[in-house]
Amino acid sequence: MEKFIIEHSGALKGRVRISGSKNSVLPIIAATLLTDEVCIMHDVPKLTDVLIMQNIIEDLGAKTIWNEEKLSIEVGDIKKTQVAYELCSKMRASFLVAGPILARCGEVKISLPGGCAIGSRPVDLHLKGLVALGAEISQEHGYIHARAKKLEGANIYLDFPSVGATENIMMAATLAEGQTIIQNAAVEPEIVDLSNFLSSMGAQIRGSGTDTIKITGVNRLRGTSHNIIPDRIEAGTFMCAAAVTGGDVFLENVVIDHLKPAIAKLREMGIEINEGFDDGIHIKGSLDRLPIDIKTLPYPGFPTDMQAQFLSLLAVTPGTNIVTETVFENRFMHVPELIRMGADIKIDSRSAVIEGVAKLAGTQVRASDLRAGAALVIAALAAAGTTEIHDIYHIDRGYYRFDEKLRALGAIIHRKTS
Repeated sequence: MEKFIIEHSGALKGRVRISGSKNSVLPIIAATLLTDEVCIMHDVPKLTDVLIMQNIIEDLGAKTIWNEEKLSIEVGDIKKTQVAYELCSKMRASFLVAGPILARCGEVKISLPGGCAIGSRPVDLHLKGLVALGAEISQEHGYIHARAKKLEGANIYLDFPSVGATENIMMAATLAEGQTIIQNAAVEPEIVDLSNFLSSMGAQIRGSGTDTIKITGVNRLRGTSHNIIPDRIEAGTFMCAAAVTGGDVFLENVVIDHLKPAIAKLREMGIEINEGFDDGIHIKGSLDRLPIDIKTLPYPGFPTDMQAQFLSLLAVTPGTNIVTETVFENRFMHVPELIRMGADIKIDSRSAVIEGVAKLAGTQVRASDLRAGAALVIAALAAAGTTEIHDIYHIDRGYYRFDEKLRALGAIIHRKTS
Protein backbone atom coordinates (compact mmCIF):
# COMPACT_ATOMS: atom_id res chain seq x y z
CA MET A 1 0.00 0.00 0.00
CA GLU A 2 1.28 3.44 -0.93
CA LYS A 3 1.02 6.62 1.11
CA PHE A 4 1.81 10.32 0.74
CA ILE A 5 4.30 12.02 3.05
CA ILE A 6 3.60 15.77 3.03
CA GLU A 7 5.47 18.57 4.79
CA HIS A 8 4.27 22.13 5.37
CA SER A 9 5.00 23.54 1.93
CA GLY A 10 4.62 27.30 1.94
CA ALA A 11 3.12 29.20 -0.99
CA LEU A 12 2.65 27.11 -4.15
CA LYS A 13 3.94 28.91 -7.25
CA GLY A 14 4.08 28.17 -10.95
CA ARG A 15 1.97 26.71 -13.75
CA VAL A 16 0.13 23.41 -13.89
CA ARG A 17 -1.79 21.80 -16.74
CA ILE A 18 -5.19 20.32 -15.90
CA SER A 19 -5.82 16.84 -17.33
CA GLY A 20 -8.84 15.58 -19.24
CA SER A 21 -11.98 14.99 -17.20
CA LYS A 22 -12.32 11.60 -15.50
CA ASN A 23 -16.08 12.03 -15.26
CA SER A 24 -16.21 12.75 -18.98
CA VAL A 25 -13.91 10.05 -20.32
CA LEU A 26 -15.58 7.15 -18.47
CA PRO A 27 -19.00 7.43 -20.20
CA ILE A 28 -17.26 8.19 -23.49
CA ILE A 29 -15.26 4.95 -23.25
CA ALA A 30 -18.57 3.17 -22.57
CA ALA A 31 -20.07 4.87 -25.65
CA THR A 32 -17.46 3.27 -27.93
CA LEU A 33 -19.44 0.03 -27.46
CA LEU A 34 -22.12 1.55 -29.71
CA THR A 35 -20.03 1.19 -32.88
CA ASP A 36 -17.80 -1.41 -34.51
CA GLU A 37 -15.48 1.28 -35.86
CA VAL A 38 -12.37 2.87 -34.30
CA CYS A 39 -12.85 5.72 -31.83
CA ILE A 40 -9.94 7.91 -30.76
CA MET A 41 -9.90 10.03 -27.60
CA HIS A 42 -7.31 12.70 -26.86
CA ASP A 43 -6.21 14.04 -23.46
CA VAL A 44 -7.20 10.88 -21.62
CA PRO A 45 -5.65 10.67 -18.13
CA LYS A 46 -4.32 7.20 -17.20
CA LEU A 47 -6.22 7.04 -13.95
CA THR A 48 -7.10 3.89 -12.07
CA ASP A 49 -10.80 4.33 -12.94
CA VAL A 50 -9.99 4.85 -16.62
CA LEU A 51 -7.89 1.67 -16.67
CA ILE A 52 -10.74 -0.27 -15.02
CA MET A 53 -13.17 0.94 -17.70
CA GLN A 54 -10.60 -0.02 -20.33
CA ASN A 55 -10.41 -3.51 -18.80
CA ILE A 56 -14.20 -3.80 -18.84
CA ILE A 57 -14.55 -3.09 -22.56
CA GLU A 58 -11.51 -5.26 -23.37
CA ASP A 59 -13.17 -8.12 -21.51
CA LEU A 60 -16.19 -7.58 -23.77
CA GLY A 61 -14.03 -7.81 -26.90
CA ALA A 62 -12.57 -4.35 -27.48
CA LYS A 63 -9.06 -3.69 -28.79
CA THR A 64 -7.36 -0.71 -27.18
CA ILE A 65 -4.11 1.14 -27.88
CA TRP A 66 -2.51 3.84 -25.74
CA ASN A 67 -0.15 6.45 -27.21
CA GLU A 68 0.75 8.69 -24.28
CA GLU A 69 -2.61 10.37 -23.50
CA LYS A 70 -4.35 9.26 -26.70
CA LEU A 71 -6.56 6.19 -26.43
CA SER A 72 -7.81 4.28 -29.49
CA ILE A 73 -10.66 1.79 -29.07
CA GLU A 74 -12.19 -0.63 -31.55
CA VAL A 75 -15.10 -2.83 -30.53
CA GLY A 76 -15.52 -4.91 -33.70
CA ASP A 77 -17.76 -7.50 -32.08
CA ILE A 78 -19.07 -7.59 -28.54
CA LYS A 79 -18.09 -11.13 -27.56
CA LYS A 80 -20.33 -11.41 -24.50
CA THR A 81 -23.11 -9.49 -22.87
CA GLN A 82 -22.28 -10.26 -19.22
CA VAL A 83 -19.97 -7.80 -17.50
CA ALA A 84 -17.47 -9.37 -15.11
CA TYR A 85 -18.41 -8.91 -11.45
CA GLU A 86 -14.82 -8.38 -10.30
CA LEU A 87 -14.57 -5.36 -12.62
CA CYS A 88 -18.01 -3.90 -11.84
CA SER A 89 -17.36 -4.09 -8.12
CA LYS A 90 -14.41 -1.72 -8.37
CA MET A 91 -16.12 1.31 -9.84
CA ARG A 92 -19.49 3.05 -9.87
CA ALA A 93 -19.18 4.10 -13.51
CA SER A 94 -19.04 0.47 -14.65
CA PHE A 95 -22.85 0.53 -14.89
CA LEU A 96 -22.56 2.99 -17.80
CA VAL A 97 -21.85 0.11 -20.20
CA ALA A 98 -25.37 -1.28 -19.63
CA GLY A 99 -27.14 1.10 -22.03
CA PRO A 100 -24.68 0.72 -24.92
CA ILE A 101 -24.53 -3.10 -24.67
CA LEU A 102 -28.32 -3.36 -24.49
CA ALA A 103 -28.74 -1.05 -27.48
CA ARG A 104 -26.25 -2.94 -29.63
CA CYS A 105 -26.82 -6.54 -28.53
CA GLY A 106 -30.39 -6.65 -27.22
CA GLU A 107 -29.42 -7.78 -23.73
CA VAL A 108 -26.95 -7.14 -20.93
CA LYS A 109 -26.21 -8.79 -17.62
CA ILE A 110 -24.38 -6.65 -15.09
CA SER A 111 -23.94 -6.61 -11.34
CA LEU A 112 -24.66 -3.63 -9.14
CA PRO A 113 -21.59 -1.37 -9.18
CA GLY A 114 -19.02 -0.52 -6.51
CA GLY A 115 -17.05 2.69 -5.93
CA CYS A 116 -16.66 5.31 -3.22
CA ALA A 117 -18.87 4.78 -0.16
CA ILE A 118 -20.12 8.38 -0.04
CA GLY A 119 -23.81 7.54 0.17
CA SER A 120 -26.67 5.89 -1.62
CA ARG A 121 -26.42 6.10 -5.40
CA PRO A 122 -29.03 3.63 -6.63
CA VAL A 123 -29.35 2.69 -10.30
CA ASP A 124 -33.15 2.76 -10.24
CA LEU A 125 -33.27 5.83 -12.51
CA HIS A 126 -31.00 4.07 -15.02
CA LEU A 127 -33.33 1.08 -15.03
CA LYS A 128 -36.46 3.25 -15.21
CA GLY A 129 -35.11 4.81 -18.39
CA LEU A 130 -34.17 1.48 -19.98
CA VAL A 131 -37.61 0.04 -19.16
CA ALA A 132 -39.25 3.05 -20.79
CA LEU A 133 -37.21 2.31 -23.92
CA GLY A 134 -38.63 -1.22 -23.99
CA ALA A 135 -36.29 -3.31 -21.86
CA GLU A 136 -37.47 -6.09 -19.57
CA ILE A 137 -35.51 -6.09 -16.31
CA SER A 138 -34.97 -8.97 -13.91
CA GLN A 139 -32.60 -9.46 -11.00
CA GLU A 140 -30.83 -12.80 -10.71
CA HIS A 141 -28.18 -13.76 -8.13
CA GLY A 142 -26.93 -10.21 -7.67
CA TYR A 143 -27.04 -9.35 -11.39
CA ILE A 144 -29.35 -7.04 -13.28
CA HIS A 145 -30.48 -8.71 -16.51
CA ALA A 146 -31.96 -6.42 -19.17
CA ARG A 147 -33.44 -7.73 -22.44
CA ALA A 148 -35.04 -5.95 -25.37
CA LYS A 149 -35.86 -7.26 -28.84
CA LYS A 150 -36.03 -3.67 -30.00
CA LEU A 151 -35.57 -0.38 -28.17
CA GLU A 152 -38.14 2.29 -28.99
CA GLY A 153 -38.06 5.99 -28.21
CA ALA A 154 -40.01 7.23 -25.20
CA ASN A 155 -40.70 10.24 -23.02
CA ILE A 156 -38.70 9.81 -19.81
CA TYR A 157 -38.91 12.06 -16.76
CA LEU A 158 -36.11 11.66 -14.22
CA ASP A 159 -37.18 12.16 -10.61
CA PHE A 160 -33.70 13.54 -9.95
CA PRO A 161 -31.28 14.97 -12.56
CA SER A 162 -28.90 12.01 -12.23
CA VAL A 163 -25.77 12.35 -14.34
CA GLY A 164 -25.24 8.60 -14.73
CA ALA A 165 -28.88 7.88 -15.59
CA THR A 166 -28.93 10.71 -18.15
CA GLU A 167 -25.77 9.31 -19.76
CA ASN A 168 -26.98 5.70 -19.83
CA ILE A 169 -30.36 6.63 -21.31
CA MET A 170 -28.76 8.94 -23.88
CA MET A 171 -26.44 6.21 -25.11
CA ALA A 172 -29.17 3.58 -25.34
CA ALA A 173 -31.53 6.00 -27.10
CA THR A 174 -29.07 6.76 -29.91
CA LEU A 175 -29.86 3.36 -31.48
CA ALA A 176 -33.54 3.18 -30.44
CA GLU A 177 -36.28 3.52 -33.02
CA GLY A 178 -37.95 6.94 -32.98
CA GLN A 179 -37.51 9.89 -30.64
CA THR A 180 -36.59 9.84 -26.98
CA ILE A 181 -37.14 12.88 -24.77
CA ILE A 182 -35.36 13.01 -21.40
CA GLN A 183 -36.90 15.58 -19.05
CA ASN A 184 -35.26 16.84 -15.86
CA ALA A 185 -32.00 15.65 -17.41
CA ALA A 186 -28.64 16.45 -15.85
CA VAL A 187 -26.98 19.53 -17.35
CA GLU A 188 -23.35 18.97 -16.30
CA PRO A 189 -20.51 19.79 -18.75
CA GLU A 190 -19.72 16.07 -18.89
CA ILE A 191 -23.22 15.45 -20.33
CA VAL A 192 -22.49 17.97 -23.08
CA ASP A 193 -19.11 16.34 -23.78
CA LEU A 194 -20.72 12.90 -24.14
CA SER A 195 -23.39 14.41 -26.40
CA ASN A 196 -20.71 16.00 -28.60
CA PHE A 197 -18.90 12.65 -28.83
CA LEU A 198 -22.10 10.80 -29.75
CA SER A 199 -23.02 13.48 -32.30
CA SER A 200 -19.63 13.12 -33.96
CA MET A 201 -20.44 9.40 -34.26
CA GLY A 202 -23.63 10.28 -36.16
CA ALA A 203 -26.15 10.43 -33.30
CA GLN A 204 -28.97 12.98 -33.53
CA ILE A 205 -29.12 14.80 -30.20
CA ARG A 206 -30.54 18.20 -29.31
CA GLY A 207 -30.75 20.03 -26.02
CA SER A 208 -27.72 18.67 -24.14
CA GLY A 209 -26.77 21.13 -21.44
CA THR A 210 -30.47 21.87 -20.82
CA ASP A 211 -32.95 19.90 -18.74
CA THR A 212 -34.67 18.51 -21.84
CA ILE A 213 -32.67 16.33 -24.22
CA LYS A 214 -34.16 15.01 -27.46
CA ILE A 215 -32.58 12.03 -29.23
CA THR A 216 -33.71 10.65 -32.58
CA GLY A 217 -32.45 7.11 -33.01
CA VAL A 218 -30.29 6.08 -35.97
CA ASN A 219 -29.51 2.68 -37.46
CA ARG A 220 -25.77 2.75 -36.77
CA LEU A 221 -23.00 4.91 -35.39
CA ARG A 222 -19.53 5.40 -36.83
CA GLY A 223 -16.05 5.84 -35.41
CA THR A 224 -14.77 9.28 -34.51
CA SER A 225 -12.01 11.33 -32.89
CA HIS A 226 -12.68 13.50 -29.85
CA ASN A 227 -10.87 15.77 -27.37
CA ILE A 228 -11.91 15.23 -23.74
CA ILE A 229 -12.85 18.40 -21.85
CA PRO A 230 -10.61 19.55 -18.96
CA ASP A 231 -11.36 18.19 -15.49
CA ARG A 232 -13.19 20.95 -13.60
CA ILE A 233 -12.84 19.13 -10.27
CA GLU A 234 -9.07 18.77 -10.64
CA ALA A 235 -8.91 22.47 -11.53
CA GLY A 236 -10.97 23.39 -8.46
CA THR A 237 -8.73 21.22 -6.28
CA PHE A 238 -5.59 23.07 -7.42
CA MET A 239 -7.39 26.38 -6.86
CA CYS A 240 -7.99 25.34 -3.25
CA ALA A 241 -4.35 24.24 -2.88
CA ALA A 242 -3.19 27.64 -4.11
CA ALA A 243 -5.65 29.43 -1.81
CA VAL A 244 -4.78 27.50 1.36
CA THR A 245 -1.03 28.11 0.93
CA GLY A 246 -1.30 31.76 -0.12
CA GLY A 247 0.12 30.67 -3.45
CA ASP A 248 0.43 32.17 -6.92
CA VAL A 249 -0.64 29.56 -9.47
CA PHE A 250 -1.63 29.59 -13.15
CA LEU A 251 -3.88 26.75 -14.32
CA GLU A 252 -3.61 25.77 -17.98
CA ASN A 253 -6.29 23.90 -19.94
CA VAL A 254 -9.45 24.94 -18.13
CA VAL A 255 -12.95 25.95 -19.21
CA ILE A 256 -13.71 28.93 -16.99
CA ASP A 257 -17.48 28.61 -17.39
CA HIS A 258 -17.26 25.16 -15.74
CA LEU A 259 -15.57 26.69 -12.68
CA LYS A 260 -17.98 29.56 -11.94
CA PRO A 261 -19.31 28.20 -8.60
CA ALA A 262 -15.81 27.60 -7.22
CA ILE A 263 -14.53 30.93 -8.54
CA ALA A 264 -17.46 32.78 -6.94
CA LYS A 265 -16.85 31.22 -3.52
CA LEU A 266 -13.09 31.82 -3.63
CA ARG A 267 -13.63 35.47 -4.52
CA GLU A 268 -16.13 35.74 -1.68
CA MET A 269 -13.32 34.58 0.62
CA GLY A 270 -10.98 37.26 -0.71
CA ILE A 271 -8.95 35.12 -3.12
CA GLU A 272 -7.76 37.02 -6.20
CA ILE A 273 -8.66 35.29 -9.47
CA ASN A 274 -7.88 36.61 -12.96
CA GLU A 275 -9.81 35.07 -15.85
CA GLY A 276 -8.43 37.38 -18.53
CA PHE A 277 -6.27 34.82 -20.33
CA ASP A 278 -6.80 32.69 -23.43
CA ASP A 279 -4.93 29.70 -22.06
CA GLY A 280 -6.03 29.46 -18.43
CA ILE A 281 -6.76 31.15 -15.12
CA HIS A 282 -4.58 32.78 -12.45
CA ILE A 283 -5.14 32.29 -8.72
CA LYS A 284 -3.40 34.38 -6.10
CA GLY A 285 -4.10 33.04 -2.63
CA SER A 286 -4.36 34.94 0.61
CA LEU A 287 -3.82 33.89 4.21
CA ASP A 288 -6.26 36.63 5.28
CA ARG A 289 -9.50 34.99 4.19
CA LEU A 290 -13.17 35.64 4.98
CA PRO A 291 -15.65 32.99 6.18
CA ILE A 292 -18.34 31.75 3.78
CA ASP A 293 -21.32 29.41 3.54
CA ILE A 294 -21.55 26.68 0.89
CA LYS A 295 -24.47 24.53 -0.22
CA THR A 296 -23.86 21.74 -2.71
CA LEU A 297 -26.33 21.38 -5.57
CA PRO A 298 -26.52 19.75 -9.00
CA TYR A 299 -24.78 21.75 -11.75
CA PRO A 300 -24.69 24.73 -12.21
CA GLY A 301 -24.73 24.87 -8.41
CA PHE A 302 -21.71 24.28 -6.21
CA PRO A 303 -20.40 20.76 -7.01
CA THR A 304 -20.53 18.06 -4.34
CA ASP A 305 -17.18 16.85 -5.68
CA MET A 306 -15.59 20.11 -4.45
CA GLN A 307 -17.16 20.11 -0.98
CA ALA A 308 -14.36 18.22 0.79
CA GLN A 309 -11.56 20.32 -0.70
CA PHE A 310 -13.26 23.58 0.28
CA LEU A 311 -13.92 22.23 3.75
CA SER A 312 -10.15 21.80 4.23
CA LEU A 313 -9.64 25.40 3.13
CA LEU A 314 -12.35 26.62 5.50
CA ALA A 315 -10.79 24.70 8.39
CA VAL A 316 -8.03 27.33 8.43
CA THR A 317 -10.20 30.31 7.46
CA PRO A 318 -11.02 32.58 10.46
CA GLY A 319 -14.63 32.81 11.56
CA THR A 320 -17.65 30.54 11.32
CA ASN A 321 -18.11 28.69 8.02
CA ILE A 322 -21.08 26.46 7.17
CA VAL A 323 -21.11 23.75 4.51
CA THR A 324 -24.39 22.02 3.66
CA GLU A 325 -24.33 18.81 1.61
CA THR A 326 -27.57 18.15 -0.30
CA VAL A 327 -26.43 15.62 -2.91
CA PHE A 328 -24.99 12.69 -0.90
CA GLU A 329 -25.91 11.85 2.67
CA ASN A 330 -22.57 10.40 3.72
CA ARG A 331 -20.04 12.85 2.38
CA PHE A 332 -18.40 14.13 5.56
CA MET A 333 -16.20 11.08 6.14
CA HIS A 334 -13.09 13.27 5.83
CA VAL A 335 -14.18 15.36 8.83
CA PRO A 336 -12.87 13.00 11.57
CA GLU A 337 -9.49 12.97 9.83
CA LEU A 338 -9.40 16.77 9.67
CA ILE A 339 -10.32 16.89 13.36
CA ARG A 340 -7.31 14.65 14.03
CA MET A 341 -5.24 17.39 12.40
CA GLY A 342 -6.72 20.01 14.74
CA ALA A 343 -9.74 21.27 12.80
CA ASP A 344 -12.78 22.52 14.74
CA ILE A 345 -15.73 21.01 12.87
CA LYS A 346 -19.15 19.91 14.10
CA ILE A 347 -21.60 17.90 12.01
CA ASP A 348 -25.31 18.64 12.34
CA SER A 349 -27.29 16.35 10.02
CA ARG A 350 -26.28 17.40 6.50
CA SER A 351 -24.36 20.51 7.56
CA ALA A 352 -20.84 21.02 8.84
CA VAL A 353 -20.09 24.03 11.05
CA ILE A 354 -16.41 24.95 10.75
CA GLU A 355 -14.74 27.33 13.16
CA GLY A 356 -11.52 28.30 11.44
CA VAL A 357 -8.34 27.61 13.42
CA ALA A 358 -4.98 29.35 13.12
CA LYS A 359 -3.22 26.21 11.93
CA LEU A 360 -3.51 22.45 11.55
CA ALA A 361 -0.94 19.91 12.72
CA GLY A 362 0.44 17.07 10.67
CA THR A 363 -0.40 13.53 11.73
CA GLN A 364 -1.37 10.15 10.25
CA VAL A 365 -4.70 10.19 8.40
CA ARG A 366 -6.53 7.92 5.99
CA ALA A 367 -8.34 8.75 2.73
CA SER A 368 -11.86 7.30 2.85
CA ASP A 369 -12.75 8.21 -0.74
CA LEU A 370 -11.45 10.10 -3.76
CA ARG A 371 -12.36 13.69 -2.88
CA ALA A 372 -11.76 13.15 0.83
CA GLY A 373 -8.21 12.13 -0.09
CA ALA A 374 -7.71 15.33 -2.08
CA ALA A 375 -9.04 17.32 0.86
CA LEU A 376 -6.47 15.75 3.19
CA VAL A 377 -3.68 16.66 0.76
CA ILE A 378 -4.85 20.29 0.78
CA ALA A 379 -4.98 20.32 4.58
CA ALA A 380 -1.53 18.73 4.80
CA LEU A 381 0.03 21.41 2.60
CA ALA A 382 -0.90 24.04 5.19
CA ALA A 383 -0.40 21.92 8.32
CA ALA A 384 2.60 22.33 10.60
CA GLY A 385 4.93 19.33 10.56
CA THR A 386 4.56 16.09 8.64
CA THR A 387 1.34 14.44 7.48
CA GLU A 388 1.07 10.81 6.33
CA ILE A 389 -1.94 10.06 4.15
CA HIS A 390 -2.76 6.36 3.79
CA ASP A 391 -5.04 4.58 1.26
CA ILE A 392 -4.04 6.99 -1.51
CA TYR A 393 -5.32 4.53 -4.11
CA HIS A 394 -8.55 6.48 -3.72
CA ILE A 395 -6.75 9.64 -4.87
CA ASP A 396 -5.19 7.83 -7.84
CA ARG A 397 -8.69 7.02 -9.07
CA GLY A 398 -9.31 10.64 -9.99
CA TYR A 399 -6.09 12.71 -10.04
CA TYR A 400 -3.47 12.10 -12.73
CA ARG A 401 0.12 12.52 -11.48
CA PHE A 402 -1.24 14.56 -8.56
CA ASP A 403 1.93 14.44 -6.47
CA GLU A 404 4.14 15.24 -9.50
CA LYS A 405 2.06 18.30 -10.36
CA LEU A 406 2.12 19.51 -6.76
CA ARG A 407 5.90 19.05 -6.53
CA ALA A 408 6.29 21.15 -9.69
CA LEU A 409 4.54 23.97 -7.80
CA GLY A 410 6.87 23.64 -4.82
CA ALA A 411 4.89 21.28 -2.60
CA ILE A 412 6.91 18.95 -0.37
CA ILE A 413 5.11 15.69 -1.13
CA HIS A 414 6.48 12.18 -1.64
CA ARG A 415 4.91 8.86 -2.47
CA LYS A 416 6.15 5.90 -0.42
CA THR A 417 5.24 2.26 -0.01
CA SER A 418 3.88 1.50 3.47
